[in-house]
Amino acid sequence: MNQRQEKILGAIVEEYTQTAIPVGSAVLLEKYDFNVSSATIRSDMAKLEKENYLYQPHISAGRIPTDKGYKYFVEKIMPDQKLTLAEQRKLQTEVLKLRAQKRRLTRTTAKLLASLSGSLALSGSKNNIVEFGMRELLENPEFKNADEFCKVAEALDYIDENLDAIFKRVKEGETKIFIGKENPIKKISGSSSMVVSTYKTKSGEKAVLALIGPKRMKYAKNKSLVDYVKKLLSASTVIIIVLNNVNLI
Repeated sequence: MNQRQEKILGAIVEEYTQTAIPVGSAVLLEKYDFNVSSATIRSDMAKLEKENYLYQPHISAGRIPTDKGYKYFVEKIMPDQKLTLAEQRKLQTEVLKLRAQKRRLTRTTAKLLASLSGSLALSGSKNNIVEFGMRELLENPEFKNADEFCKVAEALDYIDENLDAIFKRVKEGETKIFIGKENPIKKISGSSSMVVSTYKTKSGEKAVLALIGPKRMKYAKNKSLVDYVKKLLSASTVIIIVLNNVNLI
């Protein structure tokens, strides 16, 4: 893939993440500085499609990233992104306040993450998992489909079993991104991606932080959020799983 094709793929991922609408060459020429003709852009998009980085859902539609396209974006194109100072302060303040009050972090942390991410958040250990933000999850067009939403709900019913699969795939202290079929939670691997980090609490208990959402999730922001929350909670007995919606980057 040459530099221009990388830029085209990155732009398509960005646009599709924001709009959930297949991206055509006209949008790329209008919003991005490629300095080439529309025919050149279309030719590059056709090459990316032939190599399975993009696909065209309908003949007259633009292109959508494939799992391979998202993976290339995450590994080769995606820049690192830090939480804003306001987001960092909000997380720090809430976690410190809860610790000072000697209250359990489980539900409040899930609520806080849901508010920051616009996502469904789950927080707790295998024996005590709390969820927050189901309404946010349903706002994603991917999960308005009853079948997809039911798959997520069923996966949550068996989340303790799914945690074992996560621990097998993610080493302690590591943060990984699973896209589509790579997802260790197989029931939601069709349309979902997952940002996961594992660590040990002060008591030595295994814990995991994860963001799960549409494949067009905002990977850079989600990775930053997972890493920062893990840093704050590394001395806690908390497991957090967040189902992220599309409106973040």
